[in-house]
Amino acid sequence: MTFRVLILTLALLGLACAPALAKDGDIERQGSCSGATSAKLKLSPENGRIEVEFEVDQNRSGVRWEVTLKRNGAKVATASRTTGGASGSFELRRVLAGGNGDKFTVRAVSQSGETCSASATFA
Repeated sequence: MTFRVLILTLALLGLACAPALAKDGDIERQGSCSGATSAKLKLSPENGRIEVEFEVDQNRSGVRWEVTLKRNGAKVATASRTTGGASGSFELRRVLAGGNGDKFTVRAVSQSGETCSASATFA
């Protein structure tokens, strides 16, 4: 009987804590890719700034990508990334000044010519 109460209590605590893991104000969008690769873009409030995270998952390691990040149409970052790890993915993360209504667009092009893109507006 005591074991059942303990399990029930732990389950209820887990449910109560789960929503706290998600950050308020996060905006997530699925990207589109020209091949079987997947992409996603996440915008999050970060101490008065905006954290931009763009992830590409190709399921193949060692592929080089050129990434361009724009805010409201103006280029704010460029980077080269190479997919790695067991998942064959990469991430681009930047924390930028910005505010509500800013539109972020990311485009990545692989060495083989595949493209991925995503956009989201911070609200």
